[in-house]
This record gives sequence, C-alpha cells and structure tokens, in this order.
Amino acid sequence: MTVELRRYSALTAQTRQDLLDVYMDVRAPLLHLANYGVEAFLERLDRHAAEPGFGLVLGRDGELPVGYAYGNTLDAEDRYWRRLADPLPAGFTDTPVLAVKEIGVRTPWRGTGTARRIHDELLADRAEDRVVLMVNPLAGDGKVRALYGTWGYRPFNSQRATPDSPELTVMVRPR
Repeated sequence: MTVELRRYSALTAQTRQDLLDVYMDVRAPLLHLANYGVEAFLERLDRHAAEPGFGLVLGRDGELPVGYAYGNTLDAEDRYWRRLADPLPAGFTDTPVLAVKEIGVRTPWRGTGTARRIHDELLADRAEDRVVLMVNPLAGDGKVRALYGTWGYRPFNSQRATPDSPELTVMVRPR
C-alpha cells in the first residue's frame, strides 16, 4: 500500500466527493446518528472550508481516496472557545491555534501509519504554535484518544459540539 498525500486549501467538487466517500466508509456504523449523518457532515465541512486557514490533506492509494484530515485556524473570537466546558487559561487565545476538525482513514489502511502521516502533513508548514482536536473518549473503546496521546496531544477541556453530539474531550499539543 503506497499512499500519496495531496494538500488542498479549498474544496473542489471532486475533493469534496472524495472526502465524503471516505467519511461514509469510516463512519458507516454511526451514519444513523444525527451528528454523524451525511447532511450534518457536509454542513460542517462546507462551513469549515469557508473559515480562515482551511487546509485539507487527502491520502490516495492509486486513485482511491483512503484517508483525510482537515482543519482551520481559530482566533480568539472563534465559537469553538465559547462552547468549552471550562474557562481557558489566561492568554490561551492570544495567538491563533490550528483546530484539526476531522481525521478519518479507511479500515484497510489503519495501523499502517497512514493516519499519522496525513495528520503530520496537515500540520507541516502551518504558522500556528498549537493544535487542538476533539475526540469522543469512547471511540474505539478509548483507543483513539490513546493514539492521539502518542502523537503528543494531552486532554485539557471538554465540549459538546452540538446538542446531538456526545461530550468530547478537547486535546492540545504544540505544533
């Protein structure tokens, strides 16, 4: 399996469809839940793609899209911060932060380092000093949160992204 990584700073119709194809495969067991449904995902994707500092990395094995990660820049006024359960430490939002909004890799490519390569490519050449992401603490029986821990993330807050979403652990690391 040779996975080529491609970077994008905007969505085209084709990259949007490729990302959706991977998302539907990765999240198939959850698509019946309102927060994970295709319509909810596409609404979030389109909103995130229009926000400042949007970046996407799409991994392909040949022409098959197999994984992705995308995110954007958060400034002090971003709604992301207002939904946190606990107040932020003084000065936390004085400089922009990269928020990784989604990471997904199809099952045959899991455990191969593909997710880490895609993640690291998303972070490469970014100006932000810190990175945040949210994870369902129960995802994969806690294995996803533990994996992010091996990538240098540490839990620092929690958030319910939408009324339909579970309580998510917010994790942070230096870029």
